[in-house]
Amino acid sequence: MKLIRLGSASVNQTPMDWDGNRRRIEAVIADARQSGVGLLCLPELCVSGYGCEDMFFSTGVQQAAYENMLALRPATEGMAVAVGLPVFYDSALYNACALLVDGELAGIVCKQFLATDGIHYESRWFRRWTPGVVSMLGDPIGDLLFDLGGVRVGFEICRDAWVADRSGPGLAQRGADIILNPSASHFAFGKQQTRQRIVIEGSRAQCVSYVHCNLLGNESGRSVYDGDTIIASGGKIVASGPRLSFADYVLTTAVVDIDAVRRSRAQSFDAGVTRPLPPDGLVQWSFAWPDPGADAPDEHCAPPTNWEAGPDHKEEEFTRAVSLALFDYLRKSRANGFVVSLSGGADSSAVAVLSAMMARLAVDELGMPEVLERIQSVAAAAGLDESASVEQLVAGLLACVYQATENSSDETLNSARAVAEGVGAAFLDWSVDELVKGYVSTVSKSVGRELTWEQDDIALQNIQARARGPAVWMLANLRGALLLATSNRSEAAVGYATMDGDTCGGLSPVAGIDKAFLRRWLQWMEQVGPHGVGPQPYLKAVNGLEPTAELRPADQDQTDEGDLMPYPVLDAIERSAMRDKRLPLEAFRAVAAQFPEHDRTQVGRWVIRFFQLWSRNQWKRERYAPSFHLDDENLDPKSWCRFPLLSSGYEKELAELEMLLSNK
Repeated sequence: MKLIRLGSASVNQTPMDWDGNRRRIEAVIADARQSGVGLLCLPELCVSGYGCEDMFFSTGVQQAAYENMLALRPATEGMAVAVGLPVFYDSALYNACALLVDGELAGIVCKQFLATDGIHYESRWFRRWTPGVVSMLGDPIGDLLFDLGGVRVGFEICRDAWVADRSGPGLAQRGADIILNPSASHFAFGKQQTRQRIVIEGSRAQCVSYVHCNLLGNESGRSVYDGDTIIASGGKIVASGPRLSFADYVLTTAVVDIDAVRRSRAQSFDAGVTRPLPPDGLVQWSFAWPDPGADAPDEHCAPPTNWEAGPDHKEEEFTRAVSLALFDYLRKSRANGFVVSLSGGADSSAVAVLSAMMARLAVDELGMPEVLERIQSVAAAAGLDESASVEQLVAGLLACVYQATENSSDETLNSARAVAEGVGAAFLDWSVDELVKGYVSTVSKSVGRELTWEQDDIALQNIQARARGPAVWMLANLRGALLLATSNRSEAAVGYATMDGDTCGGLSPVAGIDKAFLRRWLQWMEQVGPHGVGPQPYLKAVNGLEPTAELRPADQDQTDEGDLMPYPVLDAIERSAMRDKRLPLEAFRAVAAQFPEHDRTQVGRWVIRFFQLWSRNQWKRERYAPSFHLDDENLDPKSWCRFPLLSSGYEKELAELEMLLSNK
């Protein structure tokens, strides 16, 4: 048996944090050496950070990335380590991976298929490398295969493994024993299962041992990376690490038998079907593989860890992904905490709960001393030390404020207080009525008439929301904290939000999540809660309320769904229109079939209303605070769903639907 210990590492990096990025890479290399790892794979572009955006064009950034990669060489003595970085070569920039072997640079492999869909924009900065092309002028670069002491190692860099013409089969036909897949694959609900299939199929079909690693955490603001680490051999996952960790890095290792995968390949491959090596495409390197330790080769699929095994996978993923994203945003922005304008409704309550859950989950994993070390600004502002409890941490970092008007009810005030007290946040309560009355009086005098609900409904609603903005911004400024906006995706789709009112904030954690899911999640939190945390009974008050903006007089019985339409219908229309790119008539037919309990003409009216509101409110979506990308139904125009500010408004298409409905 030829036994090798492979290592897969996720790392939480920050764009252009050269010293911090190198320090974390060196730490995981040292940990891997201690574990007997012979070959370690680190994520795509981990030296520079994946999210450098147009700074990739900076020659200073390119040079710093290369110099920091070279500075890692001494740390790799006795090991082989793959690290990702941007590489400028022959008048073009490439998304590349360097293989450092025993303290030297063995060569550089460049990505062949660039991610250009959704939130990814790689073709803006990088050129794809042509398969089969290599250069040996200076450091070897290109479509390389490495022979390390008789063991052949190849690369599929992230997207290279996701396409139909993936690189793996060619590498296997060239004799690869191990394929490394360094990735920067953004988090989305359920996406891990797809990655696992890619890894399993890659190891099975190519008869290789396969190492996948991913970036970890909120690297640069919007994207969240789950830090997936997977090692497979012969079509079985032999090791996998925890996802959505708060740690600086996660290391997963496994011992594999190279002779076993070679036997499998010999039995499976047609000897007459081979792909020739590119000219000089094999880099041979003398390398003595370290002793992998006493472990036998892993033969069984690693069981899912803790929360992964539970039935409420999406709810758990949502809780942990947003908590990690908030934690990284807090510490990387060096803010002193969070402020939430807490209305007592579902959206703001969800934001408050997630902020508190961030603290709880971080302390559970890392311990209070390390958490305070990571968020030193919060610790200093709140006067916290290592003896602090989680409750004291939440009270120090989170402030919630209820801002009443004459249209606010006791029910929402009680709900807001229950949530704030339940999570342990500081709670403030004040009225903005005098501000609202002052604005209304000023404008009434200027226009020469009294404003009325019959004539000025929208203006009178919006001024209440906007009057809440300055004071809560002031509170955030006083605390040196981030103001968190509370709008959700369903309402963003139709512009059911007041600009400079409930959209106030520097970060909008739930703007990518539909209202129906948020309400289900709050009920789940009340009754079940995350693994290791449990139910949150204080949410009973908010879950018992009908969603309402409370901006009209109480006798008008205002509700969100009354103003719009049932949220499940709204979300179905949005998915049909934006995710599936259907025009109004097509969307109507699809949605009407989904909701036979509703009159078809009424569904048609809702579809018309959705498309009209969608088209009129793109400018609002453009102005939303940054949000987290959590699924592939996001509406963020800066990262996922681009739509023109000015358009026809579907005028012709909506007229066709109107005609159809009129003829019924």
